Amino acid sequence: MKHQAPTSKLQRSTNLQAPGRRRRAFKYRSSLDSPAVANETPTTNGEPRHPFDLEERTARFGEAIIRFCRKIPRAPANDRLVCQLVGCGTSVGANYCEANEGVSKKDFRNVIGRCVKEAKETKFFLRMMAAAEPKHAEEARGLFREAKELHLIFASIYRK
Repeated sequence: MKHQAPTSKLQRSTNLQAPGRRRRAFKYRSSLDSPAVANETPTTNGEPRHPFDLEERTARFGEAIIRFCRKIPRAPANDRLVCQLVGCGTSVGANYCEANEGVSKKDFRNVIGRCVKEAKETKFFLRMMAAAEPKHAEEARGLFREAKELHLIFASIYRK
């Protein structure tokens, strides 16, 4: 039977936090409570842009996703879902903005394909969030319906 010889070197702890001290929870800025935080497009007489403006619709959807995720209580499983949901929910609009700046039809189609995938992924994570937090399920269903509509819109654009 072999024995391990003790080492005389001190081993450093990988825990860099002071004992008994915890990290603070991340706080979101309160400015996200308004419907449009940084809308650069001018409005006429205080009215929002055209209801069929997909860029504005996806931006509002991303804002709604962020507001929804701020209501979810902190827990290890929830934190992962929130991170994924914010990522895919907001990238739908970001990818659409990128698609509008496309240099070719092939590039446009490629980026719209990403919009389709992100909208589909958002639907999945909203479903998981409703399962993880049943008291927020009704709001998740409303967001799910909007994600489904966006998915169908982008899928239609992709096919044309």
